[in-house]
Order: sequence, then C-alpha cells, then structure tokens
Amino acid sequence: MKQVLIIALAFISLSAQADDAKNEWHNTSLSDATIKKIQESQYHYKKCIANELQVVSAKPQDVRKGTEAIVKKCENVLADMRNVYLQEKVPEVIADRHLKQMRIQTTRDVLREMMFIESARKAGQQ
Repeated sequence: MKQVLIIALAFISLSAQADDAKNEWHNTSLSDATIKKIQESQYHYKKCIANELQVVSAKPQDVRKGTEAIVKKCENVLADMRNVYLQEKVPEVIADRHLKQMRIQTTRDVLREMMFIESARKAGQQ
C-alpha cells in the first residue's frame, strides 16, 4: 500500500514539474520597447486611479465601497496591460500574477488614502 502511494506521489510530482517548465519565463525575453509599453500601461492605470480617487473622495461615502468603485472603473486599463503582455508572448500565468499583484497593491493604497480622507473629513479639516 505504501509503495503504491509513493509511486503515485512521484508521478504527480513529475507531472507538476513538466507543467512548470512550459510556464517558466526568462526575463531576458522582453525588449526595451515592450518594457516601455508595459510602463506606459502602468502609468495609465495609476493615472486612472488618481483621477477616480479625486472624483470619489469629494463626496462622503463608505470607504470600502468607494475603494471598490475606483478599482472597478479602472479594470479596463488593466485589461489593456494584459493584452500587451500576451502580445509579447509572456505566459498568461506570469501576466495574471503581475496584474493581480498590481491590483492588490493599488487597492491597499486607495483604501489607505480613502481612510485618510474620511478621517480628515470627520476631524473637520476638509
């Protein structure tokens, strides 16, 4: 029984390693033009977030709902960035991981900013 279990685990680990090899990406495969396109897309995303933050923060509302509204309005910019990645043959796993990381960090930053604005509003500074 133990031998069958060990053989099954060995087979699963070998198949998992084979899958990782095709998803592996080497950072030297991106050209300078591609990196510039990605950086421009990141700039447009951050600009969209900043513009929406100014609009949404002007009116009092729940901080979490405001953050969600801001991030959702700028999702199409992230979709454009994903297209840039896929056009340059970056594996989807890598592209999605980077976009998820950007989305999470941006959401944290927006939430922090919204909380600051709300606390300043309650303190009577604005």
